[in-house]
Amino acid sequence: MKSTLFTPVSAALALSLPLLAQPVPVVVAYEPPKEATVLHSTFVDLDSLPATSPKPVFDNPSIAMDKVEVHLTTLAPGKESHPAHRHPWEELIYVREGQVDFTINGQVHHAGPGSYAFFASNDPHNARNVGTTPATYYVINFVSDVANTPAVINAPSAAQQKHAGKMASTVIDTNTLPETPFAVGTRSTVIPSQPTTTFVALESHITRIDPGKQTTPDRDPNDEVCILREGQVEVTVNGVSSRMNAGSLMYWAPTDQRNFRNVGTTRASYLVIRATSDKSPHPPAQ
Repeated sequence: MKSTLFTPVSAALALSLPLLAQPVPVVVAYEPPKEATVLHSTFVDLDSLPATSPKPVFDNPSIAMDKVEVHLTTLAPGKESHPAHRHPWEELIYVREGQVDFTINGQVHHAGPGSYAFFASNDPHNARNVGTTPATYYVINFVSDVANTPAVINAPSAAQQKHAGKMASTVIDTNTLPETPFAVGTRSTVIPSQPTTTFVALESHITRIDPGKQTTPDRDPNDEVCILREGQVEVTVNGVSSRMNAGSLMYWAPTDQRNFRNVGTTRASYLVIRATSDKSPHPPAQ
């Protein structure tokens, strides 16, 4: 059902991917959101999604993004997502199950369950299931107003531009990241906060909560997509609670207050993807 409402990554894990010779990629044009309603904080049970692929989750504007689009794709063994294509907005992928090869700028990078990929602006990319079972992954597209400017639409790939200080296309195995203890569990940095071609900042982390523990309520000014990797939690946003099982997703609108409570008997963990645009509001006064 839907209900509305740092430790740096090591160079061995975060790979800058240089552009190699490759076929001319398909250029994907921007499509406005399918839904005109501004996206509010939302819980989505995995089991409530349609038995199709891709499974649509969100396709709306937010208060800080021109578009927030999330879907789940399942590829049969040997199948690919599409021919290599490129687009000016930046895309993130999290692999839930199966074995996938991501081709980015002509280089192949293998990804199993728990792998995380970032495709920088205009970098050609696609995915292929190289395993013997279906592969399922989450696709997250935050489209900021910057991504819709001619300067970005008509630009070369991020790999060709090599902007100093801007995040490059990356594939990370989150299963190998170190865990830092805190009051209710542990946390791992997937991507430390840094600028990209179209975001003021992008940051990702994994939080693990011990049974019976809960996080301190907090809020920030960013758009966030959260994927529950394992366990069962009660999520409370602006005083409205919902129980979520592994595989479920949440979207948190800027400045909404949220916290997690582990209501299961095993550790719960979730991945947070946080994007800041030039339209993101300032943090509310405390």
